[in-house]
Amino acid sequence: MDSIFHEKQEGSLCAQHCLNNLLQGEYFTPVDLSSIAHQLDEEERMRMAEGGMASEDLFTHFLYIQTVISNALRVWGLELILFNSREYQSLMINPINEKAFICNYKEHWFTIRKLGQQWFNLNSLLTGPELISDTYLALFLAQLQQEGIVRFTFVIQCLVAKQSKS
Repeated sequence: MDSIFHEKQEGSLCAQHCLNNLLQGEYFTPVDLSSIAHQLDEEERMRMAEGGMASEDLFTHFLYIQTVISNALRVWGLELILFNSREYQSLMINPINEKAFICNYKEHWFTIRKLGQQWFNLNSLLTGPELISDTYLALFLAQLQQEGIVRFTFVIQCLVAKQSKS
């Protein structure tokens, strides 16, 4: 396995670091994500104008960032699925068999990623990648789900089947 890409925290750019750590390279810049956010704002303004309403941000900050991340990943053919959603449950997904998770904990976005046969916490607040076992992964995801009230703490599963890197 090649070296592990780990982008460390700079400013308030955790969504950018989360995406780049997921994709294992410098694929998104603040300008890229700002462009996606601007496009979302424009689409919202058009919807509001069509409905005869004043333009306002329809999203809370959390949902807004989640939507920016989701749209950024669509470029790569990736999809976000809420960890405890009906869709996730209907797929009967075993977290151990997945490739990656994007997590939000206390307003900080980070990636848990399987590289080769091992799981790593690629949180940009860490000094480097942190190896985690399959057992710890299950416990960690359960803890995030239990600690956070669903409206505040989401664990989002990332399908990375179309991505050639692993």
